[in-house]
Order: sequence, then C-alpha cells, then structure tokens
Amino acid sequence: MSTKEIDKAQKTIKKSNSKPSRGFFSSLNMDLALDLGTANTLIYARNKGVVLNEPSIVALNTKNEIIAVGHEAQLMHEKTHKNIRTVRPLKGGVIADFDIAEKMMREMIRSVMKTRWMGSVKKMIVAVPNGITAVERMAVRDSAENSGAKEVFLVEETIAAAVGVGLDVKEPMGNMIVDLGGGTTEIAIISLSGIVYSQSIRIGGERMNEEIVSFFRRKHNLLIGERSAEKIKHEIGSATPFDEELEMTTKGRNLVSGTPKTLLVNSKDVREAISEPLNACLEAIKKSLENTPPELSADVLDRGITLTGGGALLKNIDKLISESIDLPVHIAEDPLTTVARGTGIILENQEDYQSVLI
Repeated sequence: MSTKEIDKAQKTIKKSNSKPSRGFFSSLNMDLALDLGTANTLIYARNKGVVLNEPSIVALNTKNEIIAVGHEAQLMHEKTHKNIRTVRPLKGGVIADFDIAEKMMREMIRSVMKTRWMGSVKKMIVAVPNGITAVERMAVRDSAENSGAKEVFLVEETIAAAVGVGLDVKEPMGNMIVDLGGGTTEIAIISLSGIVYSQSIRIGGERMNEEIVSFFRRKHNLLIGERSAEKIKHEIGSATPFDEELEMTTKGRNLVSGTPKTLLVNSKDVREAISEPLNACLEAIKKSLENTPPELSADVLDRGITLTGGGALLKNIDKLISESIDLPVHIAEDPLTTVARGTGIILENQEDYQSVLI
C-alpha cells in the first residue's frame, strides 16, 4: 500500500471515530404508545411490546417533588405521614392535575428509556376516552409533548381496543366494544375505521371501590381503605351469584368503638355493593344498541360484544351482560393490556391506520 493510500485510510478512520453514524443517534430515539388510564398507565415501545404497566399514582413530598411513581407509590397510598402525599392525577379517564400528570408521564418514560441523559421520544400515540372534550384532548396532548415527545397523536380507546383484540376495524362490518376501565366505561359500534355510535359514562372500577367502602361503612360500621376495597372486589366480587358464595376476611376501623376490627366478608355483600354501577353500565350498553343502525345490529348479533379493560376481570361480568341483552359476550385475552397493545399496533402500522388518528 502506498503512502498516499495509508494517509487516506487513516483520515477515514479518524473521521468515523469522531462522528458517530446517524444510525447510532436514531437508536437513541424511541416511538411509544401510551394507555393513560385512571387506574393504570401502560407504555408500549415500538418492536418491544408492552414495557411498562404501573398504577397511575405518584407520591410527593412537601416541595411537590415526586419521590415515587407507580407500584412504589401505590404501596405508600393511605399509609403516608404529613410530609408525603399520594395523588392520582387522572379522574374519570381525564387529566385532573395537569402538572402532576406531566411529571408522572416523564418519570415513567424515563424508566422505559433506561437512562436520564440519552435518548428521546420521537413519536407518541396516546389512547383517550371517546367522550372527552376538546379542552381535555389538548391537556393530554400538551402533557405528552411536555414529557418529551416530539410528535403526538391521539386515538380513541375503543378503536385501540378493537385493534388490540384482532378485529379488522377497516372492514364494513359492525363491531361492538365495551371497555370497562378504572374511571370510565367506553362503548362503541365501529365500522369502516370509524365510530358509528359511542357512549362514555364516567363509571368504572374506582366507582365500584367507592361503593364497597360506602356499603361496609353503612351496613357494618366498618371503615375500610381503597386498597382493601380493591382487594375484596378482585378476590370475591362478582356480577352474578356463585353456586357457592365466597368469603374472605378484611380489616378496618370500627366506627362505633374506634378500634381496629376484623370482619368476615361474603360475595353476596360485595355484589349488592356494586350493583348500582353495574346497572348503569348495562343501561349504557342497551342505549348503545338502541342507537345502532339495523344492518350493524345484525353484525353485532352474529359477532357479539367484546369486553376489554380491567372491569372485564370481574367474575361473571360476561354472563350478566349476556343474560341482560340476550347477545353473545366475549372477554378479550389479557383485557388489561388490550388498549395498549392496540395502540402499539397502530403505532407500528401508522400508514394503515392513519384515518383513526386524531
């Protein structure tokens, strides 16, 4: 090799060492899909699937600085002292505290990025409830942008849920989705990449927890916490009677004596406690069916109703709905992550789903 060729090779090596390739920098960017829920926030990363599933709650100190997010903050909930408070920044499926929601999203995104000093979010698609206002949509978009996303799109939760369960939302066929979330129940009839009719009621899993707390206070003079109510609902709660009713023990404060007390709880009591929110959901489903065009009604009769969201895990919820409206009801596989997975599919195939993005 000549001296001239050697010099040229050395310059090439020096240039490549001093300036990393564009591919390196592009690897620091990440595209994310976000299911920003009242009870839980899920993040889907392109080519990686669901990478985060945490409760939508933060713990703050007296300076309003975040000291814990998600599961760690949930463990502190209802057990804090005067220098620490826990906050849920979303209520009824929408942002109630803009500043804290933004901080929570930023912390969760940082944990996904695995670093605090490299990388950024190039594109983010956020699933939002069907019934939110333009102002509420703007709040979600601003929070996503302020948390670091360069480009933000929104998609309605029921569309994302339908995609997540594998339905072809683009075909001229009616699909009925009922997303039972923590803060809202979203109902939609979907056809040709659009929502033909939708209804959103701000009743969900949180309302059921509140009703359980209220029931035991009223009937048993026992004050229990939100976490205990959630545990009772998950373990022995049901929408219809069991062949053999379930029981469990719970602990709380006796409102008469003021002392701690243990109570044996049965599933019949829990069913009575949550009957009102369940009936409200049933009425919303019936109203949606009444407003469905006849040809699409025929499709729903053939295909049935698909349930997604955490509320779909309530025992016998599919049986209650099916018996009430005389239609087949199917629970999505892993209903808690359906919206996040659907939003992720839309993120990875954005050109095909451009028409469903807001």
